[in-house]
Amino acid sequence: MLNNIGLPGLLLIAVVVLVLFGRGKISSLMGEVGKGITAFKKGVKEETDEAQKSLDSARDVTPETERDKA
Repeated sequence: MLNNIGLPGLLLIAVVVLVLFGRGKISSLMGEVGKGITAFKKGVKEETDEAQKSLDSARDVTPETERDKA
């Protein structure tokens, strides 16, 4: 059903949404979406950094005799 929308259909949908909600409401909504994406990226980066730190600080707990064999 939605496979054949095309550019004219998308433009019509955009105009209808703009008329229904107004430019100010859509602008504030897009601002909130941008803030959410930024917060998500920051959270992912912090988790990645934290995981990397824990890997870097991991100790080798292999007993001395097994390390000597390798």
